[in-house]
Amino acid sequence: MNSLLIDARALAVELSSAEPPVVLDVRYRLDAPDGSAAYRAGHVPGAIYVSLDEELAAHGAPEEGRHPLPSPEAFQRAVQRWGIDDGDRVVVYDDWNSFAAARAWWMLSDGGVDVRVLDGGLRAWRDSGGALEEGDVEVAPGTATLTPGHRARLDIDAAAELAQTGVLLDARAPERYRGEVEPLDPAAGHIPGARNAPTTENLAAGAGLLSAGELREKYEELDGETIGVYCGSGVTAAHAVLALAIAGHEAALYPGSWSQWSNTPDRPVATGDGA
Repeated sequence: MNSLLIDARALAVELSSAEPPVVLDVRYRLDAPDGSAAYRAGHVPGAIYVSLDEELAAHGAPEEGRHPLPSPEAFQRAVQRWGIDDGDRVVVYDDWNSFAAARAWWMLSDGGVDVRVLDGGLRAWRDSGGALEEGDVEVAPGTATLTPGHRARLDIDAAAELAQTGVLLDARAPERYRGEVEPLDPAAGHIPGARNAPTTENLAAGAGLLSAGELREKYEELDGETIGVYCGSGVTAAHAVLALAIAGHEAALYPGSWSQWSNTPDRPVATGDGA
């Protein structure tokens, strides 16, 4: 298993060890953003619930996007609430193709935390015979000190420039990229110069990511390129960054993504299949 991922059986072994990892349940879906009830109904034993909307995002003006990153101070408080200390190993999972978990992975790894994604998420845990625990898990506050800046990111101007000088990937569905539909943001289309690379195409049949070899083959044309990724609000783009990292590419995340771009006056919008 790639060092960025852990499978369900390996997680079970680590949880029974003398020094188990901290496990975070990042239950979130677009149609059910508050995953706390689902978490309480059954989660990996010992897992702490993480709210994507409240702890992995800030709430600001539309021009910041739908899920702007929280301040470093706010995020460190959240990390400490989860009981994480310096040096702890962390595993994150969800029940949404690891999209929300990848957001937590990106933020934690950006802060210097040793973190892996449970490949296949809660489904893989269940399918492997893993037990579920009900209710909340209470932990003592941790003392972790984050050191942000371990992962590359783009602001809106850098994203616009990279679309012309490097490779900017749009991880949304093709119909949103082409501008045929836009269910969430005020304009339909994509950043001029961006290429469409739907993050759903990085998923294997059933659950989990494609193998490292499959991902390397899929993205081999990007060898030597400077790469950035965006999506609707910076969540599923983190999953694309994870897939690219497994394939051997370091990609920058544009956290504001299309929700910021389309809410910013005078930013051009492209439609159709052409970049």
